[in-house]
Amino acid sequence: MNSGKQFPIKFFKNPNALSKTERDEILKNPGFGQKFTDHMLIIHYNKEKGWHNAEIKAYGPISLDPAVCVFHYAQEIFEGMKAYRAKDGRILLFRPESNARRFINSAKRLAMAPLPEEFYLQAIYKFVKIEQDWIPTQEIGSLYLRPFMIASKSYLGVKPSPEYLFILIASPAGAYFSKNAQSVNVWISENYTRAASGGTGEVKCGGNYAASLIAQQEATKNNCDQLIFLDSVEHKWIEEMGGMNIFFVFKDDTLSTPPLNGTILPGITRDSLITLAQNKGLKVLQEKYSVHQFIEDIQTQKIREVFACGTAAVITPIGKIKTKNGEYIINDDKIGRITQDLRKTLIDIQFGNNIDHHNWVKEVK
Repeated sequence: MNSGKQFPIKFFKNPNALSKTERDEILKNPGFGQKFTDHMLIIHYNKEKGWHNAEIKAYGPISLDPAVCVFHYAQEIFEGMKAYRAKDGRILLFRPESNARRFINSAKRLAMAPLPEEFYLQAIYKFVKIEQDWIPTQEIGSLYLRPFMIASKSYLGVKPSPEYLFILIASPAGAYFSKNAQSVNVWISENYTRAASGGTGEVKCGGNYAASLIAQQEATKNNCDQLIFLDSVEHKWIEEMGGMNIFFVFKDDTLSTPPLNGTILPGITRDSLITLAQNKGLKVLQEKYSVHQFIEDIQTQKIREVFACGTAAVITPIGKIKTKNGEYIINDDKIGRITQDLRKTLIDIQFGNNIDHHNWVKEVK
């Protein structure tokens, strides 16, 4: 497969695909990440052939040797994106090129073979077209797409794999936290950090999420939905909420979000919201913000709204902060005006209900 050219993707229809009745029943209340579509896409890579043997086939188990190096050395990356159904029936993607480029950056950081952007996009478009009947109506949700890549060579030895599998699966999705974007309770993690300078914090690899699970357990024990991670050096600067970027809205309507410094994932939703807020005439700062200042600003009501953002949950308002020293309520534990406005603006663009001035939305034809 040569760069810049279409490459063949073979399609083998799943003979056991669900009936329309069975599929429609799932789409009434899909949840998140619980049910999967009828097919999956796989592309193979080795040093001799490059990327080759692309096929869409029945969703099902993958047979791997116990010595395959992803099990032992964690060469694994993934992306998260969605397909949307417009009211006029069009199937839409939101900024898929940005996902493709971030996937390449993740691959390079983990010494993996990058999947060229055009191959990534061709795979996404063809797969979504085939699985479009799995996309819920916009009143229900969207189709969550999970492209991922694993090191697939069988050996023991700490070195980059010469072989990889790119795999794409999809799951119909309702709201991630709640349909009405109700506020969540968030724990400040003082015992664990998500990422360190020089590490993998700015890429999407499974290890980042595995490292966060024990901290999430701590948050759950304290009756919180999520947690905020602090920096790994001084343990004072706010970085992310779980796997999501975080924004603060001050009483003068200025927004602030932690700067991208190598430890924070460059979220596509984050970048989109910065642009949309600026379009609305709002000032957006990207600067460090200490947890101590954050608590003080909540107490003095300098902070009016706080929200987190990401592909899965879109925008999630934060209503309560909890620490070992107490808890602090933001905006009476309700979604704020700016949070609500930005959320509606972004979702309307993603679903094709509003004018897209930035050419972010792409139609699957």
